[in-house]
Amino acid sequence: MFREYFKYYKSKWPTPDFKNVIDFRKTERGESEEEVLISMVPLNEDYVNFGLPLGVQPICNWQCYIVPKHPGLIMIRNAFTAQGQRYWMSRCLRDFPKHPNRVNLSETLFSRDAIEDWWSALQQCCHKDDVKRLKNAMRWSTMGYQHDWDTKVYSERLHSNFPKDLAKMCNFFAQVLGYKAFKAQAAIVNYYPIGSTLSGHTDHSEPNQEAPLFSFSFGQTAIFLIGGLSLQVKPTALFLESGDVLVMTCESRLCYHAVPRVMKARDDMWNEYITSDLLKRTADRRVHKDIAQVKCNDTEFVQWSMDLTLYERVCNEAFWLPYKNYLQDSRININVRQVLNEGEETLTQ
Repeated sequence: MFREYFKYYKSKWPTPDFKNVIDFRKTERGESEEEVLISMVPLNEDYVNFGLPLGVQPICNWQCYIVPKHPGLIMIRNAFTAQGQRYWMSRCLRDFPKHPNRVNLSETLFSRDAIEDWWSALQQCCHKDDVKRLKNAMRWSTMGYQHDWDTKVYSERLHSNFPKDLAKMCNFFAQVLGYKAFKAQAAIVNYYPIGSTLSGHTDHSEPNQEAPLFSFSFGQTAIFLIGGLSLQVKPTALFLESGDVLVMTCESRLCYHAVPRVMKARDDMWNEYITSDLLKRTADRRVHKDIAQVKCNDTEFVQWSMDLTLYERVCNEAFWLPYKNYLQDSRININVRQVLNEGEETLTQ
């Protein structure tokens, strides 16, 4: 049944009917007929303990849902500001595909420069055919612990530094949801042109299969299928929109899931004109006392390890333009998981 539904939502002709796809936006407007399928859940709003990362909405603004049919599946909407979305989009495009992180680009098809710094190489392309070829070739980059794509086994040998800002942001979401022991140790960033897919699979390579799996969506919209422990279980379809955070815990962590369709978003709020919230946020430290500590001398300290220069620059429309152009027909997904069991420091233990 999973494969049948995958083919149905992947179909270009005839176009599938999306009426059975869970639309969390309709729920927020009170238009949904699917209240029996999803439920809102409360979140921990303890700012004193958690602080608030730059680019993240106050927790009271989040909408958090569960899907009772799929125990352990959690959807968080409205977690990021437009500036926050731009920051993570630019990190995914400019920084995360850089060496020593691994990418899918083949040495037989692309230059060493393109493989080690794909975004810079893309900006230097002059011919539109070269731009299209290099742009669409990038499908994934991996950070932290990385598994062998043939054996699906993680290795200490395939291990790069995990981005500190991404780790702290994921740990923040884990804390809010009550997963206090979670540690972000491996990530894959997927790049989806409109029309691309991700076939049905399970994520079972990690020694630690109890820790939650975090999935952050940016850019164009996807249809996400979540099924059961076998391909015979009828899957549920739901929309994933820019800024959505999908968390797979408990039983859902090992269920079959897929992306049969990437499609044009209903709007692109990340492209709306924005002004930086950094100055306001640092000035209002009585409320958000932990978010950032910017000093006026030669050193800067930022609790969340974010690139403040980049966070500011994404508000500049000229700087943002190449990212905007990329995202007009593409989706980015950051998938983060814990690899090691609690108390372990390496895979060899």
